[in-house]
Amino acid sequence: MLEKPDLYDALRHEGRLTRRLVLAYCAALAGIPALQDQARAGQTRPRFASDPFSLGVASGDPDARSIVLWTRLAPRPLHPDGGMSRAPVEVTWEVAEDEGMRKVVRKGKAAATPQLGHSVHVEAGGLDPDRWYWYRFRAGDAESPVGRARTLPEAGAAPDRLRFAFASCQHWEAGLFTAYERMADDDLDLVLHLGDYIYEGAGRENQVRKHAGPRLSTLADYRVRYSQYRTDPHLQRMHARCPWFLTWDDHEVENNYAGPISGRRGVDTAAFLLQRANAYRAYYEMMPLRRRSVPRGPDMQLYRKASFGRLAEFLILDTRQYRTDQPNGDQGSDLNQAALNPRGTLLGRKQRRWLQDSLADSRATWNVLAQQVMMALVDRTAGEAHTYSMDQWPGYADERMALVRFMAERRVANPVVLAGDIHSNWVNDLRVDDRKPETPVVATEFVGTSITSGGNGTDRPANLETLLAENPAVRYHNRQRGYVRCTLTPASWQSDYVVVEDILKPGGKALTRASFVVEAGRPGAKRA
Repeated sequence: MLEKPDLYDALRHEGRLTRRLVLAYCAALAGIPALQDQARAGQTRPRFASDPFSLGVASGDPDARSIVLWTRLAPRPLHPDGGMSRAPVEVTWEVAEDEGMRKVVRKGKAAATPQLGHSVHVEAGGLDPDRWYWYRFRAGDAESPVGRARTLPEAGAAPDRLRFAFASCQHWEAGLFTAYERMADDDLDLVLHLGDYIYEGAGRENQVRKHAGPRLSTLADYRVRYSQYRTDPHLQRMHARCPWFLTWDDHEVENNYAGPISGRRGVDTAAFLLQRANAYRAYYEMMPLRRRSVPRGPDMQLYRKASFGRLAEFLILDTRQYRTDQPNGDQGSDLNQAALNPRGTLLGRKQRRWLQDSLADSRATWNVLAQQVMMALVDRTAGEAHTYSMDQWPGYADERMALVRFMAERRVANPVVLAGDIHSNWVNDLRVDDRKPETPVVATEFVGTSITSGGNGTDRPANLETLLAENPAVRYHNRQRGYVRCTLTPASWQSDYVVVEDILKPGGKALTRASFVVEAGRPGAKRA
């Protein structure tokens, strides 16, 4: 259910809970359709001016018996309504055991409604665990591409391998999505996307590509921007290759926003919550998410978990919706009293309690925190002065150290933290307090670079040696573009840092820049 207590507590703490804000909040809650609207009968013989499946297909949030299948009807993808009328449309779907779609095992009908942008979210159930399926949609006489998806092993199963990739930060204007072209050849079981799926800024000239539309604010703005990103053929192909688990960071709404607080100065909280409601609604419409994630205005349940048998437990977090405002004016700072304030939170009370309960109950070999921002306490300034990012976990250092301490005291098996956000690759040893390298390593953190954000980047930053000397927890750092490919077995975890040498023109060469291994029962990464 909703995290309204956390949101209201944050508003009270900021002195922002006014009558006008409550009215705006209620208006935003009323803006999303009820679930039953998706079940209404639709046109059975619609006519389309062009291909309604221009945005491709996707699957996501699988469990052992079901998969979410997604598409959106959009014959004119860069039009606010996708080129669709206001009428619902009947969409049929099929799941088969073969790519040729001859052995159909499940099929049904869904209504693509204008209230949800003519998107379709089918929870295809009754499937066998731990196997691959293929799926497609039809609307009128139009047929979608065929997608490939898989179910997860049953909770008590003992799979011998899992192969997945994680990625983040795919700025349309900054480069081409060549990383997804390369990722599609990796034969992965899953993809984790850790946020910044879109960027909210207005279109700019003299970029590799140009955003359509203004700085995002309205539902129509966000719909067009997501549709533009989904027209990319490499992104489409990767979505069709295997199921994805997705979570957001800030740019899906606005850069560096914190809970109900805009990242821009002077923006009224009520106005920002209405913008957040538009952004969350568009996010749900465009992602293969379950019904439990349907937003209600500016609230959306996104944190969740998934078990790949007893091999891995994925805890997918939301570090934006419930966080308190960044301390120290969101400027780099030492770990001062503001950064160590016990009231500061990235997770909110309910999510933090859920996370701790999930970690304590897990019987998996690998316990994976799939989240947005770097957890390591990395000092960016050489010498006696210290500078830590206040938008990442160091800005919420009390909660961060308490979480790592919890994992240590409860002896959580093989915790691994995944992060994105900062357009660079990192491998970090995590301690309760990373400023004390003499203390035990508790967990390992793998931070993945951007798909495109920041341009081509560099293999060896100019300050690399100083940064490594200043931070004993950091085992590796690189600023090229790409993704991280992970291979898990009961005995080890290997992360391969795949980089694309040139994202500014087609055909960029991909290579594995570095590989690191964690042995089960021994926290900390070593070069493969």
